[in-house]
Amino acid sequence: MRPFRHRRLTAVVALATMLVTAAPPTAASAGDKPDRRAGYHRVGYFTQWGIYGRAFPVKKLDTSGAASRLTHVNYAFGNVSEDGRCYVDGGPGEGDAWADYQRPVPAEESVDGVADAPGQALNGNFGQLAKLKAKHPQLQVLISLGGWSWSTYFSNAARTDASRKAFVASCIDLYLKGNLLGGDGAAGGPGAAAGVFDGIDLDWEWPNWAGEPGNVIRPEDRENFTKLLAEFRRQLDAFGRTTREHHPLTAFLPANPATMDAGYEGGKIFKYLDFATVQGYDFHGGWEAVANQQSALRVPAGSPDNPDFSVEVAIDGWIARGAPRDKLVLGIPYYGRGWTGITGGGNGLFQPATGPAPATFEPGYEDYKKLKTLAGDGYTVHRDLRAGHAWLFDGTTFWTYDDPAVVLQKTLYIRRAGLAGAMIWSLDGDDDNATLTKTIGLGLTTW
Repeated sequence: MRPFRHRRLTAVVALATMLVTAAPPTAASAGDKPDRRAGYHRVGYFTQWGIYGRAFPVKKLDTSGAASRLTHVNYAFGNVSEDGRCYVDGGPGEGDAWADYQRPVPAEESVDGVADAPGQALNGNFGQLAKLKAKHPQLQVLISLGGWSWSTYFSNAARTDASRKAFVASCIDLYLKGNLLGGDGAAGGPGAAAGVFDGIDLDWEWPNWAGEPGNVIRPEDRENFTKLLAEFRRQLDAFGRTTREHHPLTAFLPANPATMDAGYEGGKIFKYLDFATVQGYDFHGGWEAVANQQSALRVPAGSPDNPDFSVEVAIDGWIARGAPRDKLVLGIPYYGRGWTGITGGGNGLFQPATGPAPATFEPGYEDYKKLKTLAGDGYTVHRDLRAGHAWLFDGTTFWTYDDPAVVLQKTLYIRRAGLAGAMIWSLDGDDDNATLTKTIGLGLTTW
């Protein structure tokens, strides 16, 4: 079996290389020095809630082989209070301090096979991340602040010089210094999580642009975002002088050019960032009435939307606004978007639908590890090799997703465009063999 698998992989690599190099150059794909980086960032988001329904503890990053292929793990998410502070919210429906650092992890879920002992200061995901770093010293772990649900009060935190200073100080105190609530026999306490987190990832969705309903939005968010980055960089560097380490600062950036213009001062923000991850997904979804692509490398021929979204549109948009290509990391989805009630025939693409497809956790959203099992089980895999996307269709239900061939094509695009690497949302969507993460590792190996 091994020689056959090797030949098949070689053929896929050759095909993906041909497709990327044959494409007409754009601002992103016309990089003058492909493969010039000494190494690529490979950033994976670990979700706090993945330990529940998805049964994805930190240990799986080790046993699957994912951890050895990653450079960064971003922990999703940290919350921002209404008065502009970082905090761990244990309130129902809000935070989950139990998952973060209070839950005693049993031996069978522990990275090192040792169960959390009663009364120890650090349990839960934070404790396991510390063990993962000990086993994989190349890994850096960042706390990601905000996300779709917790960006409500970012604008408050960034509003004034005083609020920015207080916000940043609270985040460094909580996460980098590790001063957790608790102690006196309970998990937590001063310094309990020290050393778990190496830096900060800002997932403000979005400055001066509507995200989740209820988010606070101000026109001055655009300038204040840059000022907030400057304050993070200043305080992180000051903290680094005490630890004798560099503490990275990153940000998650949108794919929509209109959002780029409304919320960000173009290339100015990269003065403070180690790198930024760019949304490479959610271009379309079950909130629309037509089955479409959610993460295509290029806008497909026949797209009903003009203009439309794609990976190339997003990357070119940031480069046109002054972003250095070697600080842009492309986001890759480990999930698909789906529609059902498809009419119109053909392969389902661009056909009307009655609504989002039924799924395990959320209508219209399904993990890769589940979608891969549908291929051949009543579903046919379709590909647009030129546009760089794939989908499943059974005549009624349609799923757009990234499989290993699409992921490999995107890694070759990253290399040719001179980008900084790949980001994963989210690691719990992969299968138990970390197939997609290993594909990224293969595609971004520095030869």
